[in-house]
Amino acid sequence: MSVDLMQKQKKMKRNILFVFLTLCVACVAVNAQDTTTSIISLKRLSVGGYGEAVYQYNFFSDNPFRYSNADRYKDSKGHGRVDIPHAVINIGYDFGHGWSFGTEIEFEHGGTEAAVEVEAEESGEFEKEIERGGEVALEQFWIQKIFCNAFNIRAGHVIVPVGGTNNAHEPDKFFGVYRPEGENTIIPCTWHETGIEVFGNFGDWRYDAMVLPSLNSSYFTEAGWANGASASPYEFRVANNLAGALRIDNYTVNNLRIGVSGYVGNTFFNDIVTNENSKKYGSVKGLVYIGAIDFDYRYGGLVVRGNADYGHLDEADIISTYNKNLSHATGSPFPRSLVGEATYAFGLEAGYDLLQLFAPQKSSRRLYIFGRYDRYDSYLPAGVRSKIGWTERQCVSGGINYRPIAPIIIKAEGGVRLMDQQYNSEPWFAMGITWVGMFE
Repeated sequence: MSVDLMQKQKKMKRNILFVFLTLCVACVAVNAQDTTTSIISLKRLSVGGYGEAVYQYNFFSDNPFRYSNADRYKDSKGHGRVDIPHAVINIGYDFGHGWSFGTEIEFEHGGTEAAVEVEAEESGEFEKEIERGGEVALEQFWIQKIFCNAFNIRAGHVIVPVGGTNNAHEPDKFFGVYRPEGENTIIPCTWHETGIEVFGNFGDWRYDAMVLPSLNSSYFTEAGWANGASASPYEFRVANNLAGALRIDNYTVNNLRIGVSGYVGNTFFNDIVTNENSKKYGSVKGLVYIGAIDFDYRYGGLVVRGNADYGHLDEADIISTYNKNLSHATGSPFPRSLVGEATYAFGLEAGYDLLQLFAPQKSSRRLYIFGRYDRYDSYLPAGVRSKIGWTERQCVSGGINYRPIAPIIIKAEGGVRLMDQQYNSEPWFAMGITWVGMFE
């Protein structure tokens, strides 16, 4: 591991510790004024979070050439892994008079350790990665003012409510051991940005509207489309271009929530490396728009959820050429990947609480048996570029969720990922335990 990389890790850990200690000191200072103030302040403080611990065994090869040379790896014995996908701490405080504060600190895949990974595409190169190997992310950090039921403002670092998973990303909001595969592949998830948001309710309707930094087309890829395009390798988020996001949910039908959401913004030149004065690229905008619909229906012991997402990137062929020619310098963060003109994801899951067959459950115990289907493609090419067969996938899975008490869920799931017939199918099994709750 290089000295620079170790120094960056130490700096990141010091910053995280500093933020945490600052919050603790602030709470102590506020509560140290007198006994009465201490009691009121503690009542206004909220602490909670969620976490997941997972074991998975994949009955297929993890070799980076398994798509380009499928016959060689069709008899692979597979590979197993353990993971802590998300460990999250939420802290909130009610200042009174409609003012409140919220933050969410997330540890992904175990922390901030650096890792080396092999490209999932066909080159098989080794790359040093920090984000994939484990990270600490400040996913929420905002101040909000509640004016009335219909109009409120939130500013700071917030979740972008585009797509069903971003809107409901806690592990008790989906049956699978991992988040739904389709949405989790093609758009950022969990998508969080620094911006300003207005939200409110009108009867059976709820809306969220946001202004935020645009995605960065240099980080679009054939394997994940816009999945990594909200990340920034710098100590700041580039905001040469701003974007808009909107979500509307309806609750008119009993037991049913249905939502539509969308995003639009120019993605080109949204990096510190730009060619805005170039004759070849000066007029390129890279307008991207994403539209999604999702729903959640509950009746008795039945739960059904679904999503459909579509994304489109203007001038994708030009951007693909631009991306492939980006810097090859050591330490360059650019993936230098082709990017599809369009992408889509469709997902549907249904589960039934078997304990409802014996008696209506007045307790929090649940035993769901479920099935899920996903279909998605992260690379629908532009112009004369050839399609890549392995980016179009179907995933069929099923399993159980057992909830012994309200905050705890034990999950088990088996499934198979299917691609074009020239590629090997990818069966897998996973199990995990999750918790979601607030500490009182």
